Amino acid sequence: MTALHRFTLEVPRGVTLGLLGPNGAGKTTLLRVLLGLTAPTAGRSEVLGQVVPSRAVLGRIGYMPQELATYTDLTVEENLELFGRLYGLRGAPFRARIASVLGLVRLEDRRRSVVAELSGGMRRRVSFAAALLADPELLLLDEPTVGVDPQLRADFWDYFRRLNAAGKTILMTTHYMEEATHCDLVALVHGGELLAQGPPASVRASSGASTMDDAFLALVRAKQAGSR
Repeated sequence: MTALHRFTLEVPRGVTLGLLGPNGAGKTTLLRVLLGLTAPTAGRSEVLGQVVPSRAVLGRIGYMPQELATYTDLTVEENLELFGRLYGLRGAPFRARIASVLGLVRLEDRRRSVVAELSGGMRRRVSFAAALLADPELLLLDEPTVGVDPQLRADFWDYFRRLNAAGKTILMTTHYMEEATHCDLVALVHGGELLAQGPPASVRASSGASTMDDAFLALVRAKQAGSR
C-alpha cells in the first residue's frame, strides 16, 4: 500500500499550513518524512533549505507527535527539563522559557504534577509545550488541538499567529475541516494524494463549495470519478 503518491507541496516561511484530511489520509506519514523518520521510496524532501535527513536542521524544528511523547512517571516540569536538555538548553534563560511555555498552555499550577495524573487534554498541552521549548523556526504539529477546550484552542491559534508574525512556519495536521479558516494555506489530502492546496477561500471557490467540508467531499468525488 502506498502512503503518499505524487505528493508535491511547498510551504513558504512565516505561514501556517493546515494538512486537512481524515484519519489514514497520509498526513502523519508526511510529517515523518519531513523529520527523516520515514524514508521515501521515491522523490525527496527539503526542510529549511536542507535535504532530509539532515542533523543540521533538527534543532530548528519543534515536533508534536499525534501519540503524545511525554514520560508519564515524570512531572510536567521534569518532562520539559528533559526535552530542553536534549536541545542543549541550560541556565536561567531555559528556566524562563519553561515558565513562558507553561503559561501559554495554562499549566503553571500543574508544573509539579506527575503526567500520569493529568487528563488527556492536559497531556496534549505538555507535549505542545515541549515542542515550543527551543523557540523553533519550524513547528510540525500532528493534531495539536485534539482534546483541548474551545478557549485553549483559541489561545493556541492566537499564539500561532504571533509565531507567524515573528517569521516562524507551522505545518499542522487536522481532521477538523473548520480549522482551515484559521490557516493561511491548506492542503487537502485523501488516500495519500494531494487533492488541492492554496488559501482556504481559493480552495473552496475552485470546488464550487461554500464550506471546507463540502469542498473536500466534492474533490474526493471528482477524484473517484476520474479514476473510473
